[in-house]
Amino acid sequence: MTSPQALRGRLVLPDAVVEDGVLAFDGDRIAYAGPAAGAAVDVPPAAPGTTLLPGLVDVHNHGGGGASFPDASTAEQARVAIREHLAQGTTTMLASLVTAGRGTLLARAELLGALADAGEIAGIHAEGPFLSYERRGAQSPDHLVAGDAALVRDLVAASGGHLRSMTVAPEVPGVAGPGGAAEALIAAGAVPSLGHTSGTAEQAEALIAQVAPALRERGLEMTATHLFNGMPPLHHRAPGPVAACLAAAARGDLVAELVADGVHLAPATIRSVVEMLGADRVALVTDAMAAAGMPDGDYVLGPMAVTVADGVARLTEGGSIAGGTSRLVDVVRTTVAAGVPLADAVRAASWVPARALGLRDVGGLVAGRRADVVVTDGDLRVVRVLRAGQVLAGD
Repeated sequence: MTSPQALRGRLVLPDAVVEDGVLAFDGDRIAYAGPAAGAAVDVPPAAPGTTLLPGLVDVHNHGGGGASFPDASTAEQARVAIREHLAQGTTTMLASLVTAGRGTLLARAELLGALADAGEIAGIHAEGPFLSYERRGAQSPDHLVAGDAALVRDLVAASGGHLRSMTVAPEVPGVAGPGGAAEALIAAGAVPSLGHTSGTAEQAEALIAQVAPALRERGLEMTATHLFNGMPPLHHRAPGPVAACLAAAARGDLVAELVADGVHLAPATIRSVVEMLGADRVALVTDAMAAAGMPDGDYVLGPMAVTVADGVARLTEGGSIAGGTSRLVDVVRTTVAAGVPLADAVRAASWVPARALGLRDVGGLVAGRRADVVVTDGDLRVVRVLRAGQVLAGD
């Protein structure tokens, strides 16, 4: 497919919205992003409501379109999920695994690492297996293990160096401290993401103190896996990991993931956290599973059976929420509906997650970056998707 040389519409930049903007391409690069009045090319006015977003960046995504990364045994099965999210504007994504046996994790890491080598995904996120039994959510209880630096190194090797992040619980033995899993992740250039934890505020603070400065030296940032979900609620006499993560994010030591899909978090929670921390410390994610973009029904997430009813995924046995069914543009739309300004919602779904993972080529409509663009209507419904200047979806 050929790429248009320029687009016009409401332009969402990393730190502003230009109501009448032009985005010009030079091959696969952005050449200009700014007011139409300052553009070197003459582009006719766009249809009313036309909005130009950067390609979205999802750093926590287990699948979609009926396919699941933790269950994919072939590259084509994984590509089904990739295509589902690409068609809705997620031009950069991590493929997320779930807790499973060692052999399964290594096999999936090898398969997905090859897709990362090919540039189809940006890398791998492993959600587990060093997680809290009490706060495991939809994670398999049979495969939770203590922190294991050797397993981390084996996953890195199997993935060809494409393990980008791993969710870990700070209180699980073998995670924090010298020789632990967190140290091995940092050494590999992967982000330890604090989550699925029943630990205390102090245990969370200790892991953050170990990880955040070490990552900063590598141009990376620590994250909290879907803040609030998979954690004890904040209580004034037992503040737990939520308080530690909020404080760390506020001082710039951590980026807080929010599954702002209208199911995992209340609108007021989304709005309050973004207002409290600022969009620069929040990464919107989907936590999507195979049912994203699909009808209600029965699905799997790793070894766990999942039932989706009214668009909500829950474990068939036990009823815990089992990932999301939204695409990232849906999450942006829900976040805006919750009262978050458009520029902030888009920044948290593109610029911030890219920056946290050290991805400097994507995440914003900025001259010199890859020409990843999502064209939407005034209601933020996707009209067209471009990746590296090429039309992937839409007219």
